[in-house]
Amino acid sequence: MNPVTAPWVRTRLRAAPGAAVALAVLVALTACLAAAFPRALDRYTDVGLRQAVEHAPVDESSILVTAGPDLDGGVAHTEESVRPGHLTELYESALDTVGRPLVVDAKRSSYGVRTTETLPSPETWLPRPDGLPAQMLLAAPNALADHTRLRSGRLPEVPGKEATVSTTEVQAAVTEETARTLHIEVGSVIHLPGRQDLTVHVTGIVAPEDPDSPYWSVGSLLRTPSLRRTPGPMGASNPTYWVGGLLLAPEAAPALLSVAPTVRYWHLTPDPDALHSRDLGPLASAVASLESGPGLEELHARISPLTDVTTGLDAAFTTYGELRGDIGPLIVVAASGAGTVAAVVLLMAGGLAADRRRAELALLRARGASVRGLAGRLLAETAVVAVPAGALGYGVALLALPGARPLPALWAAVAVTAVACLALPLRAAAAHRAVRVHDGRRDAASARASRRRTVAELTVVVLALGAVETLRRHGATNGAGDLVALAPVLVGVIAALVLVRLYPLPLLRGLARPARRLRGAVGPLALARAGRSSASAVLPLLALLTAFTVAAFGGSVLSGVADARDRAALVSVGADGRVEAETALPAGLPGRIGKAPGVREVTEVGLNYQARTNGGRQSLPLAAVDPGEYAALAGRTDLGAFPAGELRRPGGAEGGSEDAVLPALASPTVAERFGGDTFQLRLADGSVATLRIVLVRDRTPAVYGDEFLVVDRAGLAPGAVRPNVLLLTGGDLDAGALHRAADDAGTVQLRSEKRGTYVDSPLQSGAEHIYTAAVAAGAGYAALALLLSLASTAPERAALLARLRTMGLTRAQGRRLLVLESLPQALPAALGGVLTGWAAVRLLSPGIDLTTIAVSATTSPAGRAELSADPWSLAVPAVAVLVLAVGVAALQAWWSGRRAAVAELRAGDAR
Repeated sequence: MNPVTAPWVRTRLRAAPGAAVALAVLVALTACLAAAFPRALDRYTDVGLRQAVEHAPVDESSILVTAGPDLDGGVAHTEESVRPGHLTELYESALDTVGRPLVVDAKRSSYGVRTTETLPSPETWLPRPDGLPAQMLLAAPNALADHTRLRSGRLPEVPGKEATVSTTEVQAAVTEETARTLHIEVGSVIHLPGRQDLTVHVTGIVAPEDPDSPYWSVGSLLRTPSLRRTPGPMGASNPTYWVGGLLLAPEAAPALLSVAPTVRYWHLTPDPDALHSRDLGPLASAVASLESGPGLEELHARISPLTDVTTGLDAAFTTYGELRGDIGPLIVVAASGAGTVAAVVLLMAGGLAADRRRAELALLRARGASVRGLAGRLLAETAVVAVPAGALGYGVALLALPGARPLPALWAAVAVTAVACLALPLRAAAAHRAVRVHDGRRDAASARASRRRTVAELTVVVLALGAVETLRRHGATNGAGDLVALAPVLVGVIAALVLVRLYPLPLLRGLARPARRLRGAVGPLALARAGRSSASAVLPLLALLTAFTVAAFGGSVLSGVADARDRAALVSVGADGRVEAETALPAGLPGRIGKAPGVREVTEVGLNYQARTNGGRQSLPLAAVDPGEYAALAGRTDLGAFPAGELRRPGGAEGGSEDAVLPALASPTVAERFGGDTFQLRLADGSVATLRIVLVRDRTPAVYGDEFLVVDRAGLAPGAVRPNVLLLTGGDLDAGALHRAADDAGTVQLRSEKRGTYVDSPLQSGAEHIYTAAVAAGAGYAALALLLSLASTAPERAALLARLRTMGLTRAQGRRLLVLESLPQALPAALGGVLTGWAAVRLLSPGIDLTTIAVSATTSPAGRAELSADPWSLAVPAVAVLVLAVGVAALQAWWSGRRAAVAELRAGDAR
């Protein structure tokens, strides 16, 4: 056979331009989605890491290097160790010590000298709330002019450009907030007695350029004065005093040496743009090196043997790593499912092309074409279309999702392009290994599977069973591996293999015989044709059942996450809304709250957190309620429902009689402590109630926690526990209206607002978006697989209708025939998909914990968030498959009825 040449490729593309365009669109779309997945994952995880670092306290999200002045070389050497030039050299050395990939943001970092103790000032014009003198912290930070805006006066300077330890007068600036609070003005003089008295002349008032930047947030006293309280007994009225900060010029640092203990500091802030989730391990190693490793030893050698490094970055990295480790396997499940369905569609596209060109390829083999030469020609003509399309899809993904690694996306696009290029040549090579004159019937299925197929199917079954069992025992986040993450996909594969074994033999052939007794020829003919269907239905069924499984699993995950957040918010708030005050609420407030938009029910609760037991040694939260209203609320919210009659006060207990025993509802912890015996409870007003626990519930709407008691309010002394909590029931509560109705009488909490607080990490929202996109993509490819399956047999069905019309078949009978013929394949796929999705969720739910992705923590107020089957995720795909199959069959019958039978019955046509 001649080598592959350009004329052959051009000839094939010109002969079938529609097929080439369809393949290009399919490859471009699939390559774009495949390349977009790793880029979207990179973006979400990187943003999550940066947010985890930025939301941490400033002193924990940066690296603080401190060292005392160098005291080994005399006074001059000590002075030189705190001068700006030497500090800058040490700052650059510290930057060089920080190991990659941890990068320091020089613009947000700072260094300088400050006192470690505050100095009291005898100035009487400084505010003294309780008669104690105000105290000052002195600091000489670098680049003060670059981080401030001058409001009045000028920035501090050093007369003679150099200060020494004997300098007794310096200049300073203060921030606007410090000047306003401490009554400082330009020209004010502040005397600070210390080891050597120091006089500070205030020359300017400045405003921070970015008050929230690390430059100002690490030493917050330099920006904002603080009112502190002297140490003393708890609860005592200890006197207070003000502490403020004075900003000296960097050249004035030596003057601080003789006033108070000083320290040199280098505050290194990580560059957020250089933080990437993929570098989490190296980032943690770089931080550990600075804290207690080679990095710290290098700092000891360059700065001082007593250099100390403190940071909270390691804790931030650890917390983020745990969250990423819990969410990651769930994303792999979604990606593997969508990827499997997409790969099946690409293989089906190649198989469809090979089937349509079966006669052409058989003729080439009969004329002497080798299998290698034939595959090479097919590879060339496919690559001419697929490679540019794959490159286009990759480029679109790069433009749509900037700021992520290009290499993983490139490999994903290359994999898609390779599958698209190889599907047709490999399918053709397998089908035409031997030269055949006649292929035999193509509408008949083999009743016996080959041994290779049986071995392959058994291997897949064993892998799937192992993955499912491992997932059930160890969970998805305990290092079980990628095979476990593929467990839902493998369950779908097993179901597809089982269904293919049953379809069409012996399922449909067993139904065809009784159908012969029915009146009319449409039903028996449809079943007979469906019973002779070839084994080419393997790939469509695999795509459909895999998509069903992923959709059911993914929909159940998303539904479970939403339910877990709703439940956690409900447990935390106790109802749809909550108004709570420390003291009794105004008498008219329940009425005003009940008239707010969306409020249907208002339940009053008197909540006392300091009810005392056992001689006042223990305190318990006590909720005094109306049993009827509170039982109805507990039933509606499913938070410890109970019969109202068992909590009502007994006869004679009205008015808070100490002799009467009130029934109480308690938590398991409290019930275990007191058992079934009576015990007394001393209330806030001094009255005593005698209780006996008759009901035990894990939760209750009024109190969030492991310890609580609930009693009938009517059995307590009048005014003993007045209502201070309102629990609201209703939909679409208006937060603004509730705040206006409460009128600052109490704090307002809404269940909807509390639910929003559980989504505080881009990892959570990103995982949900990726999961939703993967499920949608899988569903779309499954629909495309069904269309390709129907398209592969469309010419043969059109010819059949044409022949039958010549025998008297009406158009209505033709539509019924094609619809009935499509149902035996679509109906088992739909029912099998529902069962497979349900079974996958039930099998895998013990190993799936949705708590982390739901509430961004390892524990939830509502407990473990378990995976359960979502009915809509099971029903919607099944109905969609049936509607699509029936709709396509009816459309083809309508279109075939409009065409003349002669167009379909051509001489020599093998259909």
